[in-house]
Amino acid sequence: MKVLGQRLKDLRKQKKVGQKEVAELLGVSLRSYQFYESGEYDPSLPNLVVLADYFQVSTDYLLGRSDEPGYEKDRG
Repeated sequence: MKVLGQRLKDLRKQKKVGQKEVAELLGVSLRSYQFYESGEYDPSLPNLVVLADYFQVSTDYLLGRSDEPGYEKDRG
């Protein structure tokens, strides 16, 4: 999924963190995270949620279903 990869890359650069830091957050190898950014692999659903929370965007934004990054954590 190319949109997801590009958005992950853009958000990571905006936050000024390295790929290794995000990979460690997810508990995956650096290479696995690099595959996410390149669009070769997609993260698991739980990791997608972790990424959305970390970057403070919605999962719909990450997946390209919305161009609005809207974020609401813990609505209940």
